[in-house]
Amino acid sequence: MRRFVSVTGVAALAALGLGLAPAEAAPAHPDAEVAGVAAAFGLTADQARAQLTAQDDAHRLAAALPASVRQQSAGQWFDATTGKLTVAVTSSSAAGQARAAGAAARVVARSQADLDRTDAAVRALVGKGVPGVYGWGVDVRGNEVGVNVDRTKKTAETDSFLSRVKDLGVRITETSTSPRQQSGTIQTGNPWWPGSESNCSVGFPATDSGGAKHFLTAGHCTNDRDQAAYGASGQQNRIGTSNVGGTHSVNAREGDMGVVAVTEAAWNLSASVNTWGQPAVTLTGAAEAMVGDRVCHSGNTSHWQCGEVKYTHKSVDYGGGLIIDDLTWTTACSLGGDSGGGWLLGDKATGLHDGGPAQCVQNPGDGDLSMFQPVIEALNKWQLTLVTSGGTGDTTAPSAPGNPRSTGTTSDSVSLAWDASTDDVGVTGYDVYNGSALATSVAGTSATVTGLNPDTAYSFTVKAKDAAGNASPASAAVSARTQAGGGGRTLTDDTDYAIRDYQQVFSPIASTLTGSAATTIGVSLTIRHTCAEDLGITLLDPKGKAYALKYSGGSTCTPWSGARTFTVPATATPAAGRWQLRVTDYGPGDTGTLDTWSITL
Repeated sequence: MRRFVSVTGVAALAALGLGLAPAEAAPAHPDAEVAGVAAAFGLTADQARAQLTAQDDAHRLAAALPASVRQQSAGQWFDATTGKLTVAVTSSSAAGQARAAGAAARVVARSQADLDRTDAAVRALVGKGVPGVYGWGVDVRGNEVGVNVDRTKKTAETDSFLSRVKDLGVRITETSTSPRQQSGTIQTGNPWWPGSESNCSVGFPATDSGGAKHFLTAGHCTNDRDQAAYGASGQQNRIGTSNVGGTHSVNAREGDMGVVAVTEAAWNLSASVNTWGQPAVTLTGAAEAMVGDRVCHSGNTSHWQCGEVKYTHKSVDYGGGLIIDDLTWTTACSLGGDSGGGWLLGDKATGLHDGGPAQCVQNPGDGDLSMFQPVIEALNKWQLTLVTSGGTGDTTAPSAPGNPRSTGTTSDSVSLAWDASTDDVGVTGYDVYNGSALATSVAGTSATVTGLNPDTAYSFTVKAKDAAGNASPASAAVSARTQAGGGGRTLTDDTDYAIRDYQQVFSPIASTLTGSAATTIGVSLTIRHTCAEDLGITLLDPKGKAYALKYSGGSTCTPWSGARTFTVPATATPAAGRWQLRVTDYGPGDTGTLDTWSITL
């Protein structure tokens, strides 16, 4: 396969001492993606291919930016006009460092913390919904928080809300439409039917730890517990069962994602994406999209559509009390029946289709059409492995991980990193062994092994695996000794914060730990509050990604007094940086205090 990488991207990485070996260069993009992007943006095939290659370079550079730049970053995006990664920073010195690394830089007035505070204030004012207000979140390119309003649904309550958010410096965009959730071999984009309801679309095929077959789709398509799933209407050609046990579907603030168990022997999983007349795209893994990326989705109604990512981690209100946080908004067209279908970043799975205006016309002023649920969150939630091969016939094992090394130790943990393995279809993850015992499994090329003894020598090896279950030979052994004494990777903030009605509290912890955070992060917090049901609690990582720990809601109030512990699945998240606990009070007449909280990385 031919591979492409821009001169600008190579120069930027070389400046960091991160030159690309030929095997690490960006792969040629699928013909369907090139054609879809060309059609969406009025480009020739060569122009679309050049944009996508530059987009790959921007993602690699974003991952390699110096920590000093990331700490002052207020967001980043791919600029298709210049073909470069652009970073918003709060000082001229950070801008200079970003430019030296090969990125474009923009000095902005608002820091990431400023944007988070304004976003939190807007979320608190929205509460359980405001008539006509259907979206809110951070616009990194504008260095501001935006609110979307359907002018046809405005009331006096809406006007009062808009007056209050204007005082926060929020940009208000009015449209004449608003989005809605769309309904309607197992292959991404193909239709499926939940019971006798209208069809949805298949998202992505996946397997669990025991090798059982599943596919991911939208949560609003899987909201009924233990519902029959069919591959054709009329209750024939059964595929399996949706939302088994009532624990495999979410359609709330946490997200819009669900799982269908494929139980019928005649159905096989395929990593080939239905591109509706274009050459099929074969999935090679999963990735998170950034603002400015060109992305495409496959759905049963609109078929193959591409567009640009406008916002990430943005909320949407579909009405009737249904608010979903942390969705990705795009300019791509979508229609009813596309729900649950797969979104792709190149040949990587990136999202599950959530909703849109259900008509292929842009909203005046903003152009936002379609939203998707990031797929990595769904894979992690249910501990599923994306299928990146045909599921049968793949007998080639990945290569052994190269250059294994220790990147840091504490008294009870060792952080490791290694170079990526290669495979004829695609590597789906890595198993880390402590001696002969499996210590942890991760999707990326770094891990932290915890629960170790102080001042003790350990030996670790790493094996790569693919979707067919083939395992690579073990890497070379890495020897590391934990530090003496106590400590560990637990950080604490003991500052007391008052929790007030309809307001938010941000409690920061600055981490200087090395390596990646654990694949499962522990959070312990102590709160005294008169109504636990009014509290929503979220963990924010150094990149601004939000992990919901507790949602608000309940018909009665019960007091909260004491410590509670939560676990958070994370994927290749750096341990260093500013972690924040956000506590939001959504109700009236309450009093409370955040006493202390700690995070174990």
